Amino acid sequence: MMNGWHSFPTLEFFDQDSAIRQFCPARVEQEQGEEWGGISQDEEMDMWPTCMDGALELPPTEVEEIVDTFFNVECFEKDNANKSSDEENGFLGRFQEESPLQFSMLDDFCYEPDVHLMVEEDESKDYGLFVPGESEGYEMTDGVDQGLQLVHLLLASAEAVGCRDTQLANSILAQIWPCVNPWGDSLQRVSHYFAKGLTSRLSFLQKVNPNGSFTSMVGEVSLITREEKSDSFSLLHRMTPYIGFAFLAANDAIYQAAMGKDSLHIVDLGMEHNLQWPSLVRTLARRSDGGPKSIRITGIIGDQEPMDLENSMKGLCEEANSLGICLEYHLVAELVSPSSLTRENLELREGEALFVNAIMHFHKHVKESRGSLKTILQTIKKLNPALLTVVEQDANHNGPFFLGRFLESLHYYSAIFDSLEASFPRSSPQRIMIEEFHFAEEIRNVIAYEGSNRIERHERADQWRRQLGRAGFQVVGLKCLDQAQVIVSDYGCDSYTVGSEKGFLQLGWKGRPIMLASAWQVNN
Repeated sequence: MMNGWHSFPTLEFFDQDSAIRQFCPARVEQEQGEEWGGISQDEEMDMWPTCMDGALELPPTEVEEIVDTFFNVECFEKDNANKSSDEENGFLGRFQEESPLQFSMLDDFCYEPDVHLMVEEDESKDYGLFVPGESEGYEMTDGVDQGLQLVHLLLASAEAVGCRDTQLANSILAQIWPCVNPWGDSLQRVSHYFAKGLTSRLSFLQKVNPNGSFTSMVGEVSLITREEKSDSFSLLHRMTPYIGFAFLAANDAIYQAAMGKDSLHIVDLGMEHNLQWPSLVRTLARRSDGGPKSIRITGIIGDQEPMDLENSMKGLCEEANSLGICLEYHLVAELVSPSSLTRENLELREGEALFVNAIMHFHKHVKESRGSLKTILQTIKKLNPALLTVVEQDANHNGPFFLGRFLESLHYYSAIFDSLEASFPRSSPQRIMIEEFHFAEEIRNVIAYEGSNRIERHERADQWRRQLGRAGFQVVGLKCLDQAQVIVSDYGCDSYTVGSEKGFLQLGWKGRPIMLASAWQVNN
């Protein structure tokens, strides 16, 4: 091993370009056509590809693009990895002072690899784990070549998993584990979580029925608690522009549509927190006409514990009252469905302007049934809202072919992990929380699960435009491009990109789309 990277054995039995060439995004999108998923769990399993002896003659540029992402970090200089202890403490201390969150649990993460890293403690050296204090001077040499080989190995393992060749997949994963770890550079970190996702999918292969369907996925319960998920989301909101961009776009659209209206009713689909609404209430209160007299917020919260959310909403009610706005809230402990979106259940009132807000939620309804999302959109249309705000991950993670989905998600999350590398030192506990408790869970769901258990079915902007249009909505152009650019620039990194296309607002990293925001009205 040289400077944190292990040497890679040659895979003479596997054509390394096969998977990358066969499942390039253009090919996947062409095969997928205009319709979404809409296939059963059994059909998804049947679409797992058979192994191929030869590679298709397509240019193998995808691997280079993924690896290039990691070796063009412009904003976070490498000398940050060698900061003095005073500088390091100052950096971490600044974030800890800003946050009430406690990070004592990260001590367990660092020193109990058998729990969090799925390896035995006495094997940590063999697995190439980066242990603070024991890997000082960690630098990457010949990074591009090593990175290319690591991506090739990941794709080789993914193709073996797709072929249901567990023996080959495990043998390749055994070569991957010494080369990845959650404390290394961006490529090692994201590869670590993709390898864990492949391992989970292999465990599900043991539960495949003769007809190709999974026996059960219920036993695979996430070890991440709701509190950890909530804390990591709050960190993602505060320390990266992704969530702030989403809230800005949705709130500005609501603000524009609420002009001149005295009574507002906001229905928040899949509400899990109260991070979005304080800024909207303050902005509405500053309206030239004095703002609305009343605001009601109805949160469809599913089966989550409502206590923390209720406490947060009570605080927002007090602040709104101090600004001259009467704010009410109502939490509906039901899943988002046609039955929970009735006029009676939402207690709609005459004279209220209705707004429906869906922040990274609709993709969870693009399941194995074609009608799931369509039915929900039609139900919302019947409510005749003044505006529907939609924010989603801008990625194609809903393809029917496992290898295509694997490649697309590797591209997408590689860009995200690269953006974190540009903003955080590698030893940052906040960065570990965001990666381990937020993005790793998404990666695992995209890669390992099928059928109704796979809920992270992200789609591209064109698919959302098509589906919402078919459901009877028309896009309303967002007008906050300049504001979004200013907010994103405050994070001190020029590699974030903000643009507008066909009424959508898009946030990307080095030109790679990450988030999309849009607003819709009923097309009468």
